[in-house]
Amino acid sequence: MATGTNIRTYFNGTWHKGDIPVMNAADHGSWLGTTVFDGARHFEGIHPDLEPHCARVNRSAEALMITPTVSTADMVDIIKEGLAAYPNDSAVYIRPMYWALEGGDLGIVPKKGATGFAISLEEIPMAPETASTTLTTTRFRRPVMEDAVVNAKAGCLYPNNARMLAEARAKGFGNALVADALGNVAETSSANVFMVRDGEVFTPIPNGCFLAGITRARHIANMQADGIKVHETVLTFDDFHKADEIFLSGNLMKVTPVSEFDGTTYNSGPTTRRVRELYWDWAHSDA
Repeated sequence: MATGTNIRTYFNGTWHKGDIPVMNAADHGSWLGTTVFDGARHFEGIHPDLEPHCARVNRSAEALMITPTVSTADMVDIIKEGLAAYPNDSAVYIRPMYWALEGGDLGIVPKKGATGFAISLEEIPMAPETASTTLTTTRFRRPVMEDAVVNAKAGCLYPNNARMLAEARAKGFGNALVADALGNVAETSSANVFMVRDGEVFTPIPNGCFLAGITRARHIANMQADGIKVHETVLTFDDFHKADEIFLSGNLMKVTPVSEFDGTTYNSGPTTRRVRELYWDWAHSDA
């Protein structure tokens, strides 16, 4: 089932209307889960950081030993061609993806050069500026590099995310604040996380167990240029309980304020609002 509406699919060198089939039952990606993707956004006539997202899907493919077949520049051009079919003010989720077609050694290692590629465009509305979420803890943790391919945006990582999110929803919360292998905060089940205390911003330092997102990096650069002190550091759950503000950073919604973490409540404060303003100002100025 598709997440969005008004879907267009790029496959086998051309754009198609609708959510067309692209994968066969015997494809390595169907059988063994060798799939990677990335997500970018088109909204208000702009598509911020499209090139870095396209570059990252190629890096993700290489991390899963899938041979990338489309250059970053060509991918950007293909996506822009597909977006031309939508009204300029549409909110579109942009998802380029690769999967392995055949197996090499013992059928397990992806065969070099045997790669499937597609792009899915779906209209998905941006969240309203007033939208927020709540957080709780989860017993599930982020894996480390020795356990999983955490340096890729890989489909095979998402069942663990789903366990985290399902547990949080069963407890009546919107998302889960997730620990790394050592018990420190890594991110949430679906997005990177920031906290604010005494006017300064803190975020978990990338330690190889989660993807430090493209939008996360953009927020950090914007805040630093605006004179806001940003610290990438080790953070505990107690640190988040003591925070003045918490917000999530992800491609799908860009900035999501947090109103509660396990009984501790927060307002969508001035720093969170400023981060959103900075992102929208940057995105439109860079268009």
